[in-house]
Amino acid sequence: MTTLIFSIAGFIAVWAINSAIANSPDRDDRAARVFVPVMLGLASLYLWEGLVDGLGVSPVILPAPSAIAATFAASTDMLWQDFVQTVLKGALTGYVMGCGAAFLVAVLIDRSSFLTRGLLPIGNFVAALPIVGIAPILVSWFGFDWHSKAAVVVVMVFFPVLVNTVQGLRETDAMQRDLMRTYAAGYLQTLLKLRLPAAMPFIFNGLKIASTLALIGAIVAEYFGSPTRGMGFRISTGVGSLSIDLVWAEIVVAAIVGTLLYGSVSWIEKAVTFWHPSQRR
Repeated sequence: MTTLIFSIAGFIAVWAINSAIANSPDRDDRAARVFVPVMLGLASLYLWEGLVDGLGVSPVILPAPSAIAATFAASTDMLWQDFVQTVLKGALTGYVMGCGAAFLVAVLIDRSSFLTRGLLPIGNFVAALPIVGIAPILVSWFGFDWHSKAAVVVVMVFFPVLVNTVQGLRETDAMQRDLMRTYAAGYLQTLLKLRLPAAMPFIFNGLKIASTLALIGAIVAEYFGSPTRGMGFRISTGVGSLSIDLVWAEIVVAAIVGTLLYGSVSWIEKAVTFWHPSQRR
């Protein structure tokens, strides 16, 4: 009970300090923007540890952060194998293939009013299909290895990137396009020098959405068939064997990978679209 009291008191103290920093004139400083979320995250873990220990929560229901960290440290080889299988082979391969195909199809749709009217409604319909319905079919088509997981990821990321790219290619107005025609610019020159730069914020919006969907799709697909490795496989078998600390260790890996993927795309976006108003400080 003493641990619980101290953890609650510590969390309240950190909350008060963070509130003071967030309302201070220096709240926009880089140090303040880093300090507030880091301290709140550490305080949340401390509160979690105190609640589990003070209330005597069974590790089968909710393991303490210290137990999860110990399992993480003792299972690094297994976690690395799962990371390679799920992220490097399944998620990233499907992400690159799906986003690349979506961009090429978007350019074709932009050139054809028939595809605009015929393919986009079909794309919206397919995008609304539940992943738990598509994954078993693709696993039966492509087998239990990473190829089927990559196929699921392709389906999940294709249409968000497609819709955003098509919308971005339409972002330029008639005056800008007329100006390019007065310079005797053809379609390819107009696409590369005017329309693609204007579409970049939309394209990166689709890429950021797809970066989170890719990892989710690869993990969910492994529930429906996988070799004896992979993050989804490990989570499924861990729940079945009541190894909840291992399940949480896999969740930690997934959270870190998802954050890094999204952050990487955002970093590239800032470098490419530095001129856009959304990137200005």
